[in-house]
Amino acid sequence: MTNAIAERIAEFLKEYKPFNYLNFEDLIKISTSIRVLNLEKDKSLFQINDKLHDCFYILQSGVLHLTVISDSEESLLNKCYAGDIFGLRPFFAKNNYQMTAKAREESIVYGVPIEVFKPYLANNSDILIFLLESFATNTRNSSDKENPNKLTSDNLGFSDSQSDVSYFQSLIYNKKPLFFSPTTTVKDVATSMSENLQSNALIVENNLPVGIVSDADFRLKIATGRFEINAKISNLMHSPVLTVPENISVAEAQLVMLKNEVIHLCVTHDGTENSEIKGVITEHDLIVAQANSPGVLLKEIKRAQSAKDLKSVRNNLADIIQTAISKNIPIPHINTIAGEITLAIVRRCIELAILDLGSPPARFAWLSIGSQGRKEQLLLTDHDSILVFEDVEADKFRDTKDYFMQLAKKATNTLENIGYSHCLYGHTASNSNCCKSLTDWIKQYDSWMNTPGENSNDISTIFFDYEMVFGDQKIEDAISETIFKNAKNSVLFYDYLGNDALKKPAPLTFFKKFNIEEDGENKGKFDINTKALTPLIDGARLMVLSQNIKGFNSTYLRFKQLAIIDSKFSQVYLDCAEAFLTLSRFKTMEGIKNDNSGQYIDLEELSKTDKEKLKNAFLPMKELEELIKDRFQLTQFS
Repeated sequence: MTNAIAERIAEFLKEYKPFNYLNFEDLIKISTSIRVLNLEKDKSLFQINDKLHDCFYILQSGVLHLTVISDSEESLLNKCYAGDIFGLRPFFAKNNYQMTAKAREESIVYGVPIEVFKPYLANNSDILIFLLESFATNTRNSSDKENPNKLTSDNLGFSDSQSDVSYFQSLIYNKKPLFFSPTTTVKDVATSMSENLQSNALIVENNLPVGIVSDADFRLKIATGRFEINAKISNLMHSPVLTVPENISVAEAQLVMLKNEVIHLCVTHDGTENSEIKGVITEHDLIVAQANSPGVLLKEIKRAQSAKDLKSVRNNLADIIQTAISKNIPIPHINTIAGEITLAIVRRCIELAILDLGSPPARFAWLSIGSQGRKEQLLLTDHDSILVFEDVEADKFRDTKDYFMQLAKKATNTLENIGYSHCLYGHTASNSNCCKSLTDWIKQYDSWMNTPGENSNDISTIFFDYEMVFGDQKIEDAISETIFKNAKNSVLFYDYLGNDALKKPAPLTFFKKFNIEEDGENKGKFDINTKALTPLIDGARLMVLSQNIKGFNSTYLRFKQLAIIDSKFSQVYLDCAEAFLTLSRFKTMEGIKNDNSGQYIDLEELSKTDKEKLKNAFLPMKELEELIKDRFQLTQFS
């Protein structure tokens, strides 16, 4: 490739991650090896089950779709635009491609040889982390200007806002490896490995690892005649052996293997070669771990026939969440995968109800609301939902509503048997007030938003946080259209929401002490829901509605988007976003530890550092409160 072409490619690459972590000289070196591919419309770069290429790819121009097969149909997983990287599977897995990459218009793709790029991975942790997160979670879609938080996944089983958190789970590996001294003969080691059905063995001195051998070593060094069968095993072993700690994750092990170009790791007590041997991790173990992912849980959900089956999936999800929390995986990553699996469980409950009752008499939409609708339900708490069915003729209305009430009761009873309790306030589709026709729901939202003071006892702000789980998208769209139409210049509604957001008890007293519960079963504990998380959730909801920001349900993403749209106060929003993540982690850890909702924090069990961290998370709340007071006329409901 001529220098002129390489320079043009390097100029393009420097604008996008992870290439922007490199200097221009390195980019020129990489660019000289890049393959320029011209794809005609509908031409596939790779397909499901194709053998892995020796490149990963970045789209230079055009549009490319990543698709998977779901329920015997081709489903769009992601759209790639200029600057998007994809096809990272050869870096992190050995099984064939799990998706198809097809050009939707004439496109130019750069193929980056993995062997050329690997040295830069080893020397730049930012690149390692970016590529790992791109494969294991998501990679940012750099060209979506209207939605800069949109993500494009390079892993199987999840759409553009999902994350494979289980990639960070602890590994299952061989904890009873074979040990031999360096003077043992090759024949004796090979015989023992064959008898014990082992593919590798550790070579040890004084019970400490000094080397490792595998089946491949026998093929390459014995079968080829390089060494005699009676030679010492020390002639074959790889030394020194790489050691890692017991609690290493899939991701961490993958990085160590990738960086050092090895396929075996020795597990020791503290991760050093001078501590007790605990086992051996192989490349195969990583492949098995990747297969045991949330994608597998989704398949199990689709096959589930009872609440018992679905409860088993939810228990597995709890294990994934607990591991992710313990390894400090970012809360947004955990929320997205847990949210998708939770909604899939709800969807299956509805499907089972329909299988029992027969086909619905009309089109409908089931919306999860509240924390489930925001995909923030990491703990097994209550479920909130509404059911909206299309308008039918008057003589069919009663039978239609009866059917959907039966459906809702069956579905919510299944959810309760799984462990999701009914909402104490009756905000579930099985309640007649939450199972209504589209026209009735539109009237309800009109009433809530135009005359909030008249029916203030009926309104709950969680009805404005929703995600469609099952049904007709047009019905959800009609609800959204009603909300945002009413949200324009709705002074009274914002007055109500603003006061509702600010009326929660302060997290700290006048003397900067925690505002703890004074009586009841939670006396002495801190209510992190009411006094910390809810004000942030309510504030984010209020601000996105007033800014006409659509498509962002989670509190974290709402604040991040507000920081972009309302740039004058971007730091306030970013601080609130981080505060929300900190508080969410505290709540989740409390819930996991005590097997409850995590709402009440036992401050006595927190370290001094954690208490300070918790207090620091309250600081942005005051700035948000001042912003709300300044922006809205909070008079009538004060």
